[in-house]
Amino acid sequence: MSGRDAVVVRAPAKINVHLGVGPLRADGFHALTTVYLAVSLHDTVTARPGEGLSLRVTGEGAGAAAGPGLVPADRTNLVWRAAELLAEHAGVRAEADLEVAKSIPVAAGLAGGSADAAATLVALDALWGTRAAREDLLRLAAELGSDVPFGLVGGVALGTGRGEQVSPVLATGRWHWVLGIAGEGLSTPAVYGELDRMRADGRVPDVTGPRSAEPVLAALRGGSTAELAAALSNDLQPAALALRPDLRRALRAAGDAGARAALVSGSGPTVAALADDEQSAVRLAAELAGAGVFRTVRAVSGPVPGARPAG
Repeated sequence: MSGRDAVVVRAPAKINVHLGVGPLRADGFHALTTVYLAVSLHDTVTARPGEGLSLRVTGEGAGAAAGPGLVPADRTNLVWRAAELLAEHAGVRAEADLEVAKSIPVAAGLAGGSADAAATLVALDALWGTRAAREDLLRLAAELGSDVPFGLVGGVALGTGRGEQVSPVLATGRWHWVLGIAGEGLSTPAVYGELDRMRADGRVPDVTGPRSAEPVLAALRGGSTAELAAALSNDLQPAALALRPDLRRALRAAGDAGARAALVSGSGPTVAALADDEQSAVRLAAELAGAGVFRTVRAVSGPVPGARPAG
């Protein structure tokens, strides 16, 4: 929905149905092979004309000031940085009133902040009439963060490099999930650091490169829930479990409640539980909500499109 006075863009959350983590690179990042899947849990970014930049955050994680579990409403937010980056690229003044209405839980491994940044690029490109090429938006997104380019692409995509090089992949089905957020957020750098320590001391096998995503890609092409359940994988899961042992209970609860499979999404602490169909997902969500192991439970489906004007 866009017009002279406002542009409204919806930004989907993501889960990682495959995350292969290679060794630490010289630039401080890990080589990744990941498969992103965008799901039907959205934040909304609204951009209006303004003098200078302003940002307001409502919903999940909103607060009067930044703090644990809260989303900043200043230039430290990726949304603000996305606005400044696009303005610099296009040679226009960074002037807009921005509002982020959050439904994606904060610090949950669902890339809500990255999705918001991607939506901001789309909204301000329309509001300012910058007519940026898609390749330019993807390059700017990669400067903002590894997950931001996928926020533009959406659907299902293969991510390589540090995750910022994204290519859409064929998926012939629609899958139903229950997302259970267990406890407070986990620091992504801390989880990667723990994985490095676990590999160094032999608690998990060391690797020379990220694992292939082909089993998951084949399952997505085939559209079989059973095949996808068998192929789900996350190299960060052992590290997340080491830092947050209660996640083991959350994974067991998902299995006991009838999930086809469950894994920690990304660096956690979200557990993504795969269900057979929509009705099964609703039943699974209800059972997990009553189990007392998750602070938030959401039934979602995907793939869904990336950041685009609502309406």
